Amino acid sequence: MEIASGTVLRLADDASVQHVGDGAVVLLARSGQLYTCNGTTEAFLDKVDGARSLDQIVGLLCEEFEVDKGTLDEDMAALATELVSEGILAAPNA
Repeated sequence: MEIASGTVLRLADDASVQHVGDGAVVLLARSGQLYTCNGTTEAFLDKVDGARSLDQIVGLLCEEFEVDKGTLDEDMAALATELVSEGILAAPNA
C-alpha cells in the first residue's frame, strides 16, 4: 500500500509516543510492543496530528531540516507506509 501525499495521518488509537533522551519510543498498548525511533521518525511523528496531510508534514520537515523535498517526499511516504503496516499509524480512511 502506498500513502498518497494528500492522506491525512494520525496515530493508531492504541499508539503513544514518549520522548526519551535523544529520541522517542512508541508503545502499542494493545500488544505491548515498544519501538524505538530515530530523530527523523520522532520529528515525523511529532507532526502527525490527525489534521495534517503527508504533504503538509513533509513541508514542515523540509523547513526544519533543510533537505530536498523530492527526496523527503519519497522517504516519508515509505516511512508512513511502514508505520501503518506496523500499526503505529492508523490506516488511511480508518
